[in-house]
Amino acid sequence: MSVTTSSEDDFETNNRKPGFARLIFFPAAWLGIWMLADPWPNPGFAVMAFWVIFTSYAFFCHTSCFHETAHQTFFGSRTASIWLGRFIGTLILVPYSVYRESHIRHHAYMNKPNDWELWPYSDPNKSLTFRRIFVWFDILFGFVTASYTYSRLFFHRNCPILDRGLRRTIIFEYLGIVAFWGSVISCVAIYEVWPQFLMAWILPHSVAGVYQTLRKLTEHLGMSSYDPLLGTRTVLGESVMTRLCTFLNFDIFVHGPHHRHPRLGHDQLAVKMDHYVRHNPSASYPIFSSYWKAMLHALPFVVRNPGVGMNVGAAAPASDFVVDVSRGILPDSNLETTHLAG
Repeated sequence: MSVTTSSEDDFETNNRKPGFARLIFFPAAWLGIWMLADPWPNPGFAVMAFWVIFTSYAFFCHTSCFHETAHQTFFGSRTASIWLGRFIGTLILVPYSVYRESHIRHHAYMNKPNDWELWPYSDPNKSLTFRRIFVWFDILFGFVTASYTYSRLFFHRNCPILDRGLRRTIIFEYLGIVAFWGSVISCVAIYEVWPQFLMAWILPHSVAGVYQTLRKLTEHLGMSSYDPLLGTRTVLGESVMTRLCTFLNFDIFVHGPHHRHPRLGHDQLAVKMDHYVRHNPSASYPIFSSYWKAMLHALPFVVRNPGVGMNVGAAAPASDFVVDVSRGILPDSNLETTHLAG
């Protein structure tokens, strides 16, 4: 697998502002866990609800950081990005290498039948009924469906991961997850702290899974285009709250430019979108001033037709739309033209 997802110029540009201030969600999450396990100032409903929302959003920010590590763009050192990704992946039950392999294919084949990350919404072989049922499981139990969706890439009969060394790495990552969580569950059982574990970890983690699924659906559901800028919803926040949330999530909400330039610095994505708008005044880019507006635009497709690409009326893709993006992510031997993610 290629170790880069764009040009070295993009990589150097990204590292000018590493964004360590955005990592405030790490201590925030542990603060929330502590407060849920040992409630302060009291265990009243309002207090506990506040700490669940607080902690779950910090967990949600972990997934955005996980996304940054998949592109190996957060640190100047790729090795550091990989190990941070493995740490977060262990916490959320998704092996880092499986996520990276799925996600970079998502960039190469966005909204197409072989977009593994958007299964089953991208799979024309999955019925509308199946997708209508699955989307609600995806929303309500996102912390479970995410692990399943990403694991499909590795365990599927048409698995595109052919490198034996990489497959061995993934197996070790799965074993690491089993060992870590086996130890955690054993300690919880020995010390009989199940109520604290359920309240401080399972509940906020489950709520964070809802946030993460809603983010994914908001960015993609109902989008038919294979063009990275036209086939995703982009949020350019105007309010203080939207800008703060965008900052804490590494500007992942500025989604179209990110898909077009996978390794461009997250602090430059809004500038890049403005560049495209100014130079293509006739293009109708799906840009929204708040995340709520983007969610409302996606909401009808949750009920009516949970799909992307061919499942919402696009013609079958004849070839990779953005060849330079695809080839910047995947070597020629791994470019998929026939295997479906279904």
